[in-house]
Amino acid sequence: MGSIYLRGETLWIKYYRLGKPYRESANTKKETEAKRLLKLREGQVEEGKFPGLQVNRTRFNDLKDGFLLDYKINNKKSLDRAELSFKHLETFFGNCKATDITTNRIKEYITKKQDEGMANGSINRTLAALKRSFSLALRQTPPIVASMPYIPMLKENNVRTGFYSYEEYVSILDKLPDYMKGVFKMGYFTGMRKEEILSLQWSQVNLFDRTINLEAGTTKNDEARILYLAGELHETILEQQKNKNGAHVFHRKGERIKDFRFVWEKALRACGYKPTFKCKECNTVFEADEKERQKVICPKCESKKVWKHDKLLHDLRRSAVRNMIRAGIPEKVAMKISGHKTRSVFDRYNIVNEEDLKVAALKVSDLHKEHEKLVENIEAGTVLGTIAISSYRKVG
Repeated sequence: MGSIYLRGETLWIKYYRLGKPYRESANTKKETEAKRLLKLREGQVEEGKFPGLQVNRTRFNDLKDGFLLDYKINNKKSLDRAELSFKHLETFFGNCKATDITTNRIKEYITKKQDEGMANGSINRTLAALKRSFSLALRQTPPIVASMPYIPMLKENNVRTGFYSYEEYVSILDKLPDYMKGVFKMGYFTGMRKEEILSLQWSQVNLFDRTINLEAGTTKNDEARILYLAGELHETILEQQKNKNGAHVFHRKGERIKDFRFVWEKALRACGYKPTFKCKECNTVFEADEKERQKVICPKCESKKVWKHDKLLHDLRRSAVRNMIRAGIPEKVAMKISGHKTRSVFDRYNIVNEEDLKVAALKVSDLHKEHEKLVENIEAGTVLGTIAISSYRKVG
């Protein structure tokens, strides 16, 4: 049987599990509350649901350490992003107990980050990291948390839909420095991710077979894939071979290309593009000359919560997917080339714009006209024409 005793000015409880005594502070001076906690613990022991006292000692830093350790053990590529997520979480939760991270506290964190101007998508990334850390803590033996709090996710309205038309591709390509032209072409024709392009080495290129081999572990989804070189893309690789300098296919004076934001923005401005922003409140996209984001205000709702909406190198990925579908390449093949594992994400990249809808309407109209002409030609015939009309209408 358990017991209650006074320690200082606080009541403590004592109970047993498999003959081992457990002592726990009731954090109260009221005997009724201490009895309630004692009864709860004895019931958990009886039912085999006693979580142990560690769950009350686990703190936010323990969750963080377990999460980052899992990333390192599994050699996940987004470790830097995971560490950044926990930096945001740490500014609010500090070293509080895991039991204090409740749904209400999480909602307070969300509100604080929104007030600071953080996008819903960015907040969701931090919440996903927090949810994963609780999940890992529950899987430990023994678990270091008793349960996972409900973590609400926000609706994201910052999903990008940008892409490059062929005219834009040619215009920007002309303004880029020579060492960036190959990078731009590779993205436009293959839909490769930025890091896949910049980290590409000559050991992955087979000029005889005209292939690029992306080994498992070098891609974001850890799946190997082969890209075939043809036309302008093959010429681009041959041009890079003439200027070969080091292990990387695309380089700047023999060094791996890292930060190219300055030359990228310079090329965009040379093509007539002005800095554009998107309002987080009303989704309005607008141009602004201000270089400092803090001074930019939405012209529609006057909100200061805006984010940069300029054209990105990653928009080439959407362009490549769209061009492959337009060229009649089966979706499964297009997904294999671009490296998309799930259909839902692939559909986000396969953007349908107004021009696509216009072309589709014209194709349907032309099809109806062909049917009308066929019927008119059959009706102008003999009895055989009548039989043909009947057969055509049954089929079509």
